[in-house]
Amino acid sequence: MADSDPIVEAVFDAVAETAPAIRDALPGRRVESGTDNPSGESVMAGDLYADQLLGDALTAVDGVGSFVSEEREAAVDAGGAVGDGAYAVAIDPLDGSSNLRSNNAMGTVVGIYDAPLPATGRDLVAAGYVLYGPITTMIVADETGVREEVIERDSAGGDAEDGGRAVSRSVVEDDLRLPEDPVVYGFGGRVPDWPDDFTTYAREIEDELKLRYGGAMVGDVNQVLTYGGIFAYPALVDAPEGKLRLSFEANPIAYIVERAGGAATDGDTDILDIEPEGVHDRVPLYVGNEALVERLEDALADE
Repeated sequence: MADSDPIVEAVFDAVAETAPAIRDALPGRRVESGTDNPSGESVMAGDLYADQLLGDALTAVDGVGSFVSEEREAAVDAGGAVGDGAYAVAIDPLDGSSNLRSNNAMGTVVGIYDAPLPATGRDLVAAGYVLYGPITTMIVADETGVREEVIERDSAGGDAEDGGRAVSRSVVEDDLRLPEDPVVYGFGGRVPDWPDDFTTYAREIEDELKLRYGGAMVGDVNQVLTYGGIFAYPALVDAPEGKLRLSFEANPIAYIVERAGGAATDGDTDILDIEPEGVHDRVPLYVGNEALVERLEDALADE
C-alpha cells in the first residue's frame, strides 16, 4: 500500500475503523426507522446508524471536501475544495439492509471522487466495499489495483481514545483479479418484470453458471469477484431506469470490477462513462467477466 494516495488510505482507514461498530450495532437495529431516504425507500434503523457513524468519521478526514450518502438529500461540506486537493466521498452506508431481518449478508460501498458530485465514474480515484459476512472483509480498488483485506479489532493497537488503532487491516490478496473461467451469476429484480431480451439472456446463462443471489449487491458482486461470472440488476419493465444508484453503488462497483479485469455496463454504455443529472440517479447495472458482459450487450442490442 506504499504507493497509494494518502488521502485514499485515510478514507479507507476511517471506513475500516467504523466497520466493527456498525457490525456490533446491527442486532438492535433490525427494524424500520419510520423514515424514507431521498429515493423514497423505507430506511432501516441500521441504515441511519451506519450513515451517522460513517459521516462523522469521513468528514473528519483531512482531504475529504464533501460527504454524500444514499441516505441524505444533499452533500455535507467537510471544509475542502473538491477537485482542488480534496475529494468527495460517496457511500451506501448499509447495502442490502433489507437482509437485516433474515440475517444475511450486507455491506458498505465507498466511492472517492476527484470532482464535486454528481460526477462520472471516470472521476473516481478509488472505490471499495466492506462485506459483513462470516468474516469482515474490505475490497479496495485504486490506481495500484484491487486488493482484499480482513478487518479485525486490534488488541495490540491500544485504545482508539488514546491514539491507538482500533482495528487492523490485513491484506489477504494483493492483486485481486476475476477468474478467467466464470462460475456464478446473480440477477436481481422480479423475473416477471424482466424485459424479454434480458430474460432470453438469463435463460442461457442459467444453463451455464451456478446461481448465487443473496439480495445484497455487495455480497453478490463479491461472489463474482471470487469465482468469476456476472451480476446484474437489469432495467425492468416498470423501472427502465433500473434500481441501483449511479453515484453510490454502480460507479464504485464498476470501478472495482474493471480494475479487476472485468467489465461494467448499463446495457449500452460503460457505467463509468455515464453523465449523471443528479446525485441520486439510478441505472441498470451489469458487471462481471468481459465476455459475459459483451454477450449481454449484444443480446440487448438485438431487441
